[in-house]
Amino acid sequence: MPKLKINGQDIEVEAGTSILQAAELAGFEVPRFCYHDRLSVPANCRMCLVEVKGAPKPVASCALAAGEGMEVDTQSDLVKKARKGVMEMLLINHPLDCPICDQGGECDLQDQAMGYGFDRSRYRENKRAVKNKNIGPLIKTIMTRCIHCTRCVRFGEEVAGTAELGLLNRGEDVEIGTFIEKAVSTELSGNMIDICPVGALTSRPYAYKARPWELKKTMTIDAHDAVGCNIRVDARGNEVMRVLPRLNEAVNEEWINDRTRFAYDGLKRSRLDRPYIRNAKTKALEPASWDEALKAVAEKLKDVNPKTTLGLVGSMCAVEDVVSFKDALNVFGITNMRGVNNLSYLTREKRTHYKLNTTIAGLEKADVILLVGTNPRHEATLVNTRILKAVSENGARVGVVGAQNDLTYDYDYLGQTLADIEKVIGGQSDFAKSFKKAERPAIVIGANVLDGKSGEPLYNLCMKLANKMNVVREGWNGFNVLHRHASQMAVQDFELTSKVALEKAELVFALGYDEADFEDVSKKAFVIYQGHHGDLGAHRADIILPGAAYTEKDGLYVNTEGRVQIAKRAVFPVGEAKEDWRIFRALSAHADEALDYDTMLELRTRIFEDMPAYASIDYLLQENWVSDYDKKAKVNLKSKVSTPDEAFYLANPICRASETMQQCHAAFVEGNTDLKEVAE
Repeated sequence: MPKLKINGQDIEVEAGTSILQAAELAGFEVPRFCYHDRLSVPANCRMCLVEVKGAPKPVASCALAAGEGMEVDTQSDLVKKARKGVMEMLLINHPLDCPICDQGGECDLQDQAMGYGFDRSRYRENKRAVKNKNIGPLIKTIMTRCIHCTRCVRFGEEVAGTAELGLLNRGEDVEIGTFIEKAVSTELSGNMIDICPVGALTSRPYAYKARPWELKKTMTIDAHDAVGCNIRVDARGNEVMRVLPRLNEAVNEEWINDRTRFAYDGLKRSRLDRPYIRNAKTKALEPASWDEALKAVAEKLKDVNPKTTLGLVGSMCAVEDVVSFKDALNVFGITNMRGVNNLSYLTREKRTHYKLNTTIAGLEKADVILLVGTNPRHEATLVNTRILKAVSENGARVGVVGAQNDLTYDYDYLGQTLADIEKVIGGQSDFAKSFKKAERPAIVIGANVLDGKSGEPLYNLCMKLANKMNVVREGWNGFNVLHRHASQMAVQDFELTSKVALEKAELVFALGYDEADFEDVSKKAFVIYQGHHGDLGAHRADIILPGAAYTEKDGLYVNTEGRVQIAKRAVFPVGEAKEDWRIFRALSAHADEALDYDTMLELRTRIFEDMPAYASIDYLLQENWVSDYDKKAKVNLKSKVSTPDEAFYLANPICRASETMQQCHAAFVEGNTDLKEVAE
């Protein structure tokens, strides 16, 4: 480990550490534009110049490794003069439009010009203007502001896996753009806005809406998928204005997908803001008071046969919603409940059988990965970035059984039937041999293909593969189930299972459930819908109870790896809508058997008593692996492994209500975007 001096201070760092990183470890700030911790080092902005004793001129600290005995000065007069010169060059063509730039207040160029720049310019030539690029409905471009740091280019290639942006031309004609005018189609494009150090790339939906100092910032958790991305919700008054990522190295690093970032405008459209009851004569939904609606629901639940009643839990429900829903229906003797995926054959005694045991960050260490019936690019985009990192940085090999999709990395396509998994077990292919020799093999199974009885044979075959190939070994558990819904782990943990088929239910109580198979509900069935959007479930409902969206309530969310995280309320529910657990508490009181919790603290105490692991917030407990499974189960090897691939941009009620997500679906899925319109 080399020892060096930085500004007269001795420091010891690991071999390969750059001078810039060493300076920051020593507590000295070094300005930079092109350098980013998670991207490769281009060393093209020269803002990070420092003086190294013995060097003939200032050196770029981001590109030079710290060496034994080096003496570095980051604050000398020579360094200050060099930085002023670099800043002066960067501002030659930069427009003076800070008052209308959406980056204002959060701009690295503004901050560093004040901190390290000169107070005047010697240039009198006309400024260069660059034509704006239309790269889709999400990113607004004003390319005259671009300083060519190439962060967006490197992000697309190295993190998103879609090399669509590039550096064109040379000299003073250089500019960032697509080689052929097209939209940037990665599901992670919004992160380019975050890493852009100037106002060249800004959010098109957020343009001219607010300034950062006007907004109330709430640290919370995303509920659009089962990754559990850490996010910051910025609100003004009771309106969500934007959603940004928060740093969490174990989950989402500092990235979020575009659905998480841009679907927030759906939170103010098509909302349910009061209870409704369908008029028996006119068949129309009519507004009702809370007391009338709860009384009507309680009477219906008392009269119906519990054995023909089904409770459905939607994709975005918090743990408190799931548990209070179960408790409230149990009051009426109803035990048939299920989530979006009905994995009734998996019990919580074997919790490791239905979670991502490798962990999200741990997937980077896998050397061979088998994907079964899953498209992680759409189901869990931030898990897909980890697999891409394993492939690009560690040379991991990926095999796929199921549908062929563009996953942003190369893979071996093995087929689409259970027989193809059996071939891997038998070691009959080159991939199977690699899998067998792997030090850290991993299987990732999509939860959707495990749904119901049809998924059980596939599950047993994958368990057979895991045992045969020693996927679970000391210090490594490579057996993984990848959930795509934020509520599914809680549904599994609290064992919400159903013996009633949806089409045979006489009464359906849907909690935020708006999935496509709602069309299977019998026309004679009575439907109670509790949720926040007038979507598929509400259209079919006979009684509607307005609930709160994920930004409007405190709650616990369990991600696909079993990590429990706390979400915080950013804004209040709209109109007369209430938090879901409060509605169930009030409903139980109408049954004269009130639930024994009146506060969130009491409800969480009940949850922690039932599931002690949930008390370990943001910490993954070590759980024992049980290799037991049905070894005698019959398996039809001709059965196909389907890969259900819902529309990424229209995956839930919030997305379907969002105009931005509708534009994305039109641009990236249907391909009918108008690229002739250039950003203003």
